[in-house]
Amino acid sequence: MLPALVAVLAAALWAVTVVEARLRCVDAARAGARAAARGEPLTDVRLIAARLAPEGARVTVERGPETTSVTVSADVRPGWYPSLPAVTVHSTSTAATEPGAEAEKGGDAR
Repeated sequence: MLPALVAVLAAALWAVTVVEARLRCVDAARAGARAAARGEPLTDVRLIAARLAPEGARVTVERGPETTSVTVSADVRPGWYPSLPAVTVHSTSTAATEPGAEAEKGGDAR
């Protein structure tokens, strides 16, 4: 009975870790999209998103004349058993590009 309880507890903790990483991706994508839509330089946008995202996250920015999208994705592994396969979580946020925000060459930036 005790091994089953430990397995259920481990699965619950793992689920909480994945949900927390997903929420951090949502916040990072939202903040990055707002900054990019205002016309911030793409390097600054990536820094803003990376600060809020889980460690090792990938940030993609696409700024167009009408909309700006930021995608943040991260691979999440349990800290207590890192040999388990990673779960990839991601979030994309889109904002209307404000007038005067110029698209930088190479709008897709990582």
